[in-house]
Amino acid sequence: MNVLEEEQTAFEIGVVVPKRDVKEEDKASDCVEVLVDEFRNLGLVVERVHGVVDEFIKLAAPLETLGRAAAELHIKKRTPIGMDLEFEWEEVDAFERQPDGSLFSWCERFRCYRHLIYGIINKSQSSVTLRFDGKEFQWEVGEFLLQKLESERIVKEVFPLHDEIKRKELLQTWALHWWDFTNQPIDEIYSYFGTKIAIYFAFLGMYTRWLLFPAAFGLILHMFDFGSLQLLVLPIFFISIILWAIMFSQFWKRKNNALLARWKIRYPFRADLGYRQGMEWSSSQSLEIAKKWGTDKAKEKEMFQRIEWFGRLMRFRNDAIIIFSIICLQLPFELAYAHIYEVIGSDIMKFGLTTIYLFAIQFLTQIGGKISVKLIKYENNENTEKKADSLVYKVFGLYFMQSYIGVFYHALLHRNFSTLRKVLIQRLLVSQVLENLLENTLPYLKYSYKKYRVRSKKKSEKGSSTGKIQFASRVEKEYLKPSYSASIGMELEDGLFDGNMSIISGVFKIFIFLLSFK
Repeated sequence: MNVLEEEQTAFEIGVVVPKRDVKEEDKASDCVEVLVDEFRNLGLVVERVHGVVDEFIKLAAPLETLGRAAAELHIKKRTPIGMDLEFEWEEVDAFERQPDGSLFSWCERFRCYRHLIYGIINKSQSSVTLRFDGKEFQWEVGEFLLQKLESERIVKEVFPLHDEIKRKELLQTWALHWWDFTNQPIDEIYSYFGTKIAIYFAFLGMYTRWLLFPAAFGLILHMFDFGSLQLLVLPIFFISIILWAIMFSQFWKRKNNALLARWKIRYPFRADLGYRQGMEWSSSQSLEIAKKWGTDKAKEKEMFQRIEWFGRLMRFRNDAIIIFSIICLQLPFELAYAHIYEVIGSDIMKFGLTTIYLFAIQFLTQIGGKISVKLIKYENNENTEKKADSLVYKVFGLYFMQSYIGVFYHALLHRNFSTLRKVLIQRLLVSQVLENLLENTLPYLKYSYKKYRVRSKKKSEKGSSTGKIQFASRVEKEYLKPSYSASIGMELEDGLFDGNMSIISGVFKIFIFLLSFK
């Protein structure tokens, strides 16, 4: 793919503004018209789409526009000799391309788009008067235009758009390719969604294939009676599961490194960068304190030791808060559920109890996660990875308690493995139904409700209308669809946190379920 071919790019960014009628004499000072002109002055390709209630400004950027923005951002890219150098548009042929042939990944393009559209600034000698729907305000010198319009609630949202051609290709080769559910176009997923999403689904595919062995082994133990060999078969099964887990972990590390090598990604550089940024932040704070202490080396060393030990003390305090909360709040709740399930005789009531319990632990996990996020803010972590590790440790305790306390209760106290097996089967079935409702049905209901509200608003503006209002544009449908956010709070940047923790919880439940076979 040459440069001229890649310049014909798809629309990748959408800007939402309210739809209204603009008179000819007002267009010169209309803020939306000014915004569109500024987009075109940047070299962006602009297309305006009128929706039912809002207007959508679709943006695309030629390769040269993105390249010059990447050079201004000092984005580092890999060269054929294996070095990462700052990108320069004049030396575009010296940098390697993505697996799909494009020069920039989606994350790099998104950074360039944000740099371009949020970098529009008033460079004139005086303020500019902007109008919108009878309202006037001043665009001051040196003020950023898009941030000004967002503060005035004229720009409702800036969001990424799907590339329809690539999206349909992924639908056919991935989402709808159900007869070969473990085979995934990982390179295409990486090019379209980025590294995190691609690694996540690569792990899911490998995990699904490897689960066939313990599933088949457990099914054989359940279906066949080995008689006197039962005492020999069970230890073999337990040892096999442990070896399976070790081998899976090692083979996944190899596959993960192979994928990163194929995509020419080296995480140590990013980790070092994060560490340096964290150290810079710590140094900037420490420098102010050091000025008060003076230039004495002994006092400076003492000051740094105090900061270090204070950070450790905060982490210890936060971990203690989470541990005591689990012991004092979640442990009694889990034991109460296990005891009530043991004494209830009706299977229907047991299913109902399990459903209420699973709803409750979803709520408890969200509360515990939000508390963990707030506690981590007060920890002196070096970088984002340290914060993520601290969060995983805290939320992992919640999942561990949910997965194991019922097993210990039925196995050690009551020694009732038949009840334990029923509990695990019901939890697996009910949890799968609830997760599908929360992950698929609930977003669809939100999407339908948003469309209903838009139709109602349009009908109220027009008066009584008998015809059904249709959403013709794809960009409007994408805007109305709910955006994903982590269940434990908006502060969490990693949208894969819920999925990874669900995998951990699922591994626990499946292993316990297999261990409960006779």
